[in-house]
Amino acid sequence: MTPPPPLTLDTIRTCLEGVVPASIATCDDEGVPNVSLLSQVHHVDDRHVALTYQFFNKTRRNILANPYAVLQVMDPLTVAEYRLRVRYLRTETAGPVFETMKARLAGIASHTGMAGVFRLLGADIYRVLEIEAVPGAPLPPQPSRSLLPDVRRTCQRLAEASGLDDILEETLTALQARFGIDHAMILMLDETGERLFTVASRGYARSGVGSEVAVGDGVIGVAARERTPIRITHFTTEYAYSIAAGAGSPPADEIPFPGLEEPHSQLAVPIAAGGRLFGVLFVESRRELAFCYEHEDALATISAQMAALMLARAPGATAAEPAVTAPAPAAGPPAVVRHYPADNSVFINHDYLIKGVAGAIFWKMIRDFLRDGRQEFTNRELRLSPEIRLPGQAENLEARLILLRRRLAERCDGVRIEPAGRGRVRLVVTRPLALDQQATA
Repeated sequence: MTPPPPLTLDTIRTCLEGVVPASIATCDDEGVPNVSLLSQVHHVDDRHVALTYQFFNKTRRNILANPYAVLQVMDPLTVAEYRLRVRYLRTETAGPVFETMKARLAGIASHTGMAGVFRLLGADIYRVLEIEAVPGAPLPPQPSRSLLPDVRRTCQRLAEASGLDDILEETLTALQARFGIDHAMILMLDETGERLFTVASRGYARSGVGSEVAVGDGVIGVAARERTPIRITHFTTEYAYSIAAGAGSPPADEIPFPGLEEPHSQLAVPIAAGGRLFGVLFVESRRELAFCYEHEDALATISAQMAALMLARAPGATAAEPAVTAPAPAAGPPAVVRHYPADNSVFINHDYLIKGVAGAIFWKMIRDFLRDGRQEFTNRELRLSPEIRLPGQAENLEARLILLRRRLAERCDGVRIEPAGRGRVRLVVTRPLALDQQATA
């Protein structure tokens, strides 16, 4: 009979979800043993795990004196148990592994009523030397559906997308139809590299298009800063955006974040390729343990495909195409478009529309339309316009145009932006407009 394949960390990843606490056995320099429970055993790669360092206790003293230990973990689905012989290597107090464990520990602490007690001091990195099954009678494994075919189909559909808008829509549609994820959004990195703005969402009462998250803030911001997936399987107020945003009324020029009020599972995956961060793909659920390692792998693969397509579509030196003119809109009482140069915020009849780069783009297009009757604009022209003052090497103009188009569709009747062929957009105005540029305060 053919012997079973050797056990690896990848084959027992279900045991590392933190559903069942693991235990660790250590010895001091005199050989006296000690056994303690662990909050978290984190899968780093196929040869390493990370353990939570929260207290300077007996286990910590033993490991510093004798780096060898034995872990015992359990599969929450089959109750099969495994022993891992490990060797301590180092402690990390910053970086992707530390931030991932910190976020997950916050969820575990909130779930167990230990939010004021659990605090991560470091991520202890261990080399796994050996894995063995503990003798017993585990339950038969439950049948599970592989996500790989759906990942493949999604990536194929993305490869056929005609532009960034198609990439965003296809991704959100696939997450809902193929993976059963009802609440998702895509955020893009802004020109400063310090904030992310929501450019597309699915499953929320309000779209939240244009809402912002600072890099380093919560699950999304940490995933962006560390460029690593951040996954939480239990509710935690520390990482709940909607609760933080709900404290008081937002300013008039701040768009509310659309997230769930009490998400019990969250997963944020960076969209990055070629050393560049484009944004973050974020999903959440009201259910605990809604996303596992397989979801993390699947969304990381989809995000990598998205990033590769965005990188391939980065601006090139295409020639500008001639703009065309359009007739003036029908007569009637005009809507007043107000522009504030301090932050390029734009209001229509006192209702906030947009600010920043997207606001500067809209102001230029509206002024050119009313002054010269222009209707079509090239992406290259907008990118190089001194009126907009895009930073050098700015690569998210297309994302800003999508954001502007969606905000107009939500907030402004009679003005819209639509694609007009490769590298061109068309401004369509069907109501009278009047311009009012406010003095900088």
